Amino acid sequence: MNLRHIWAVTRKEFHHILRDRSTLILVLITPTALLLLMAYALTVDIQNVPIAVLDYDRSSLSRSFVQQITAGEDLQLYAQVSTLDEIENLLMHSEIKAALILSPAFASDLLALRGLPLQIIIDGTEPESGAFAVDHIAWRAEEFINTAVADQIQALGFSIESLHPIDLRIRTWFNPSLKPRNDLIPGLISMVLGMPALSVALTLAHEREHGTLEQLMATPIKRSELLLGKMLPYIIVGLVNVIVIPIVAMLWFKIPFNGSFALFFVLSAFFLFAILSMGIIVGVFMPTQAAALALSFLVIFFPGFFLTGIFFPVASMPEMMRMEALGLPGTHYAVITRGVFLPGVGLEVLWPYAVMLVGLGFAFTGVAALFFKKKLG
Repeated sequence: MNLRHIWAVTRKEFHHILRDRSTLILVLITPTALLLLMAYALTVDIQNVPIAVLDYDRSSLSRSFVQQITAGEDLQLYAQVSTLDEIENLLMHSEIKAALILSPAFASDLLALRGLPLQIIIDGTEPESGAFAVDHIAWRAEEFINTAVADQIQALGFSIESLHPIDLRIRTWFNPSLKPRNDLIPGLISMVLGMPALSVALTLAHEREHGTLEQLMATPIKRSELLLGKMLPYIIVGLVNVIVIPIVAMLWFKIPFNGSFALFFVLSAFFLFAILSMGIIVGVFMPTQAAALALSFLVIFFPGFFLTGIFFPVASMPEMMRMEALGLPGTHYAVITRGVFLPGVGLEVLWPYAVMLVGLGFAFTGVAALFFKKKLG
């Protein structure tokens, strides 16, 4: 392998990237911009969920309970109603997402230690908001028992612990605040860093379309040297994004980074090698830029969005989709980014995913070389 030949192709590709403004934007600016856009679009924290309350008890204790439930910014008391028909009407018009019903025996049952009788109706068309309301009502009900009625229960000769036969203590590791963004953004990095694959696919298709790739093939440069020379500039530019994007994630979104940045950098290079190999296959296979763009979205970005575990666990997918997911570099890189960012795991945990990325990279490069031979002689 002639290093001078590789450098000649690499230098030509760098000149193209710097000269073509659209390519420069695509590989250098678009990944960060896309991360910002998707992070805000896909991670909206739920708050101010409107609820209605139907209080059959109408006691001072039930009124205090309603005030406790709606005291924060998580739940908003939209209306206090008198009948179930009013609740149905509010739900039908999407004015509330949940309704809380207190029984006529709310106070007496609670003080007699017969439990906290509650009924909750949620809007099934928005299950996330409904589940959020249920969780927060349960949480605030627990607080209410521990504060508002503690003195009355103790006056009856009982301890407050008697209401809690199960001592459930929950500890959340790696993401204690349970912010969806802390989990989603490291996963999204695997998607936005794939943008150079689109650029290399479009560049190769453009050269095929205009005949310049055939001219390169007529020179003494070997196919392997041409492939490597084409890939290196985009790996280098991609590694610039590997530095910039985690900084944006940490400073702008306050995402914790608990692992080794050196390890993250090296494994990101493996990912870029694998994903760019996929882009080269697309660019060599498709004869025009339009066709390369369509195929890139079909085989790289759409599967990268839905099948890599960013939004849906791979283990929950049908077997055929799981097999397809294992063949995507993003599936393995998403595990790496989340592992490095949140729990801060090292190579002793991440090495199988690194091996998969290297293996996929060589496999895709081999396929690309075969296409070079078949398509371009």
